[in-house]
Order: sequence, then C-alpha cells, then structure tokens
Amino acid sequence: MNEQVEQTPLVELVRGEIREGLHHGSVVVLAPDGRVARFAGEVNRPMYPRSANKPAQAVGMLRAGLRLDEEADLAMAAASHNGEPEHVLRTREVLHRHDLTEDALRCPTDWPLREDERDRRASEGFGKQRITMNCSGKHAAMLATCTQRGWATEDYLDPKHPLQIELHGAVAELAGEPIDSVSVDGCGAPLFALSLTGLARTFRSMVTATTGTTERRVADAMRAHPWFVAGTEREDTLLMRAVPGLLSKSGVEGVLALALPDGHAIALKIADGSARARLPVAVAALRAVGVDNESLTELAESSVLGGGRRMGTVRALKGLFD
Repeated sequence: MNEQVEQTPLVELVRGEIREGLHHGSVVVLAPDGRVARFAGEVNRPMYPRSANKPAQAVGMLRAGLRLDEEADLAMAAASHNGEPEHVLRTREVLHRHDLTEDALRCPTDWPLREDERDRRASEGFGKQRITMNCSGKHAAMLATCTQRGWATEDYLDPKHPLQIELHGAVAELAGEPIDSVSVDGCGAPLFALSLTGLARTFRSMVTATTGTTERRVADAMRAHPWFVAGTEREDTLLMRAVPGLLSKSGVEGVLALALPDGHAIALKIADGSARARLPVAVAALRAVGVDNESLTELAESSVLGGGRRMGTVRALKGLFD
C-alpha cells in the first residue's frame, strides 16, 4: 500500500466458489500523530465527501453561534437520519423553538430512508415531505444558526450567505487544506470538495480536540447519540455502537470516515458508489489498527441474496492492509 494509483481493488463479491466481481476505490489510514500510515488508491485528489462533511459543517454552525438545548440536537445537526418518528419530532422541535415551521426548510421533499417507515407514512396518507428528508436535521440547525445570528433565512443555502461562508471556513480548517471546488449536494446545500486524506484529518481533529471545544462537542454528541446520527440498522449507528469512542459518518457515493479516540482516522470511497462495500473495508481498516470484536465480525461481510437466501458475500480483499 505504498504506490498511489487511480483506484485499486478493495472488495470482492463471491458467490459460491466464484468471484463475481470487484469493487474498486481508495482508502487512507492516519496514525495517531496524523501521518499517513496506510493507503490504497488515490487519496490526495479532491472528491466530494457528501454527507461525511456534516460533522465539520456542524462545527462551523457552533462557531457561527449556534446554541442548541440538547446534545442529541447537535447529533441531529450532523445526521443523515432515517426519517423515523423520533428523528422527525426532534427536527420539528428545533424549528419550533426558533419560531420556524417546516416551510422554512429548503431541502427537497423526500420519503424516509427506512422502508417500513416509508410504508407506514404512505398508508397514513402522507407523501414526500421536507421534514422526512434525511438531511432535515442539518437544515433545521442551519436555520437555527441564522435566526440566532439575525441572518436571513430565505437564502441560507446560497454559497455567499454568511452561514455558508462560515461553514466553508470550518470545513477547510479541519481538513487542513483549501476547498478545491464547491458544488451543490443532494439536499441543496453547498458541497465542499476535499481529498480523502483531508477528510480523515477532519475526523482525527475532532476526536483529539480538547473537551469542550466546538470540534469535540460535535464528536462527543455524535458518539453519545449514534441513533440520532443515522437510525435503526444503519452503518454509522452500528459502527459507533460496536466500537466504544468511535466517530463515524457516511456519505452517499460510497464515502465513509471514521476516527478512534487515540487519533487513528480512516477515510474511504468506493469508486462505483456502492454502499455495500463500505463496511467490509471499514472493518478491515479498523482491524489493521488493532480494533476488533464480535460486533465488528458481524459487520465484516455483506450478504448477497438469491431467492431471499444468502448465496454469497461481499468482503474486503485478503491482505488489503498488509
């Protein structure tokens, strides 16, 4: 893992005795002192972390003056939630405490991510709503920041808005590199491009920060309330519950970032955007830095189903971190 290349095989799909395919991608592991300890693929080229940027954006909101009643609310500010009832309720309460309604949200309407919750709401006559969109917690926190600072709320997603300027600065500072480019995320918010190494530095800086700092507050809130960060049966919730003190945040298009209390940090991106390939690589990387337990063993492989039965598996390539 010493030569930087465009992409490299990370994960294999095996059905029976046949390897059916490979997932390519890139992954970087930082040592506790911040140096690059291991890597595979391209880890210095800018990419879009998507929702893996949310913890850094939450730090930016706190620095801009955001005050929230509970740490679970702060976890929701960094969340990609399932849209389960408690997610919706907490997001709605943040809005109401700042004299805002759901109409103030500028994220698109969407169904809850969790299928059974989607079915339940549809059976009750509800359609897609902004409040059930997985980024609504972040948007509610953005709006709360604006009202507390006296900033306009109608255009809070404009890259030139004071809020977004603050978030841009926080993301760049935590990553230790300038933002390469700015696009628009799926939720409509500005999306900041970083390298995987910069993303790993972000997570390392959050877990190693002094207690009480904005960085550490977000990390501690997420680790104390992993269910609010994602929800039932979601990767981030499972990982943070499996490893005490682990900070985890995924992003669509195959992105995942992790950090351990000792300063080890991991960032990965699956080239084809596959979500099923993230956990096997994450578990392999955690094992490579000496972290393993029964819960991680259960997450190390993703099942390939046939007729509703397990017919194969998706797993990290042997020797990936040798």
